Amino acid sequence: MSPPVELHIISDSSGETAARLVVALEAQFPDLEFEEIRHPRVETVDDLQLAVNRAKGRPAVLVYTLVDETLRDSMRALCRSGRVHYCDLLGHPIDAVRRVSGQSARMEATLRPPLNSAYFKRMEAIEFAVKFDDGVGSGLHEADIVLVGVSRTSKTPLSIYLGYLGRKAANVPVVKGIDPPEALFDVDPTKIVGLTIDAERLAEIRRVRVRAMGGQNKQYAKLLEIYEELEEAAALHRRLGCPVIEVSDLSIEETAHRIIRLVEQRQAEVAAS
Repeated sequence: MSPPVELHIISDSSGETAARLVVALEAQFPDLEFEEIRHPRVETVDDLQLAVNRAKGRPAVLVYTLVDETLRDSMRALCRSGRVHYCDLLGHPIDAVRRVSGQSARMEATLRPPLNSAYFKRMEAIEFAVKFDDGVGSGLHEADIVLVGVSRTSKTPLSIYLGYLGRKAANVPVVKGIDPPEALFDVDPTKIVGLTIDAERLAEIRRVRVRAMGGQNKQYAKLLEIYEELEEAAALHRRLGCPVIEVSDLSIEETAHRIIRLVEQRQAEVAAS
């Protein structure tokens, strides 16, 4: 078995910016095993050298957010001399904005995003997604977006990510033999989006889930059962008249942005009619 790919997260602050990128990166390689190694609050070239030494000769990538230009230059030189793969997340964007705007960055490692209205809207939307996850509660009318799909079509992570983007998302699971909530048929239809997935891909995901649950509920992963669930979901999507996104090969981020575009397009069409 191949060793896990090491992702070294290096920062002169907390490293949260790089960590978020790493989460998105790992999602693109679902069949790989990763090990995250954090190096926060680096202050000297010696700190950088220690991180590079740890990664030398290993299946590793150094992902770093270093505001200090001297540290960035040193990191690049150390990675090149150590023949270590690296990714500078801040250097190129800072330089590009500086060239376009004519203004220099403040170059302070501990600067935090402002606690403005956008921030509080995002936090409220994330809390909403958690509160009304998986059909819980009565948040369908309050939601900006309502997701409808069978289990393991990424409804929960999509709702959380949509919350991060400032959209209040509720989701409704399609469960064989159980009627969906009546409120689903009373909400604004333009904000409903269906989710579906390839049956074999879903079976694979669910087999992993069953193993993690100790082998219980094997019926959950049987292909025939999955086809029947997907057919029931498709019938519900037709009844709702909602657009449907196939999520088999899409990242959470890409799916979320497609959902937002679909909802905005449908609402614009209704407003124009």
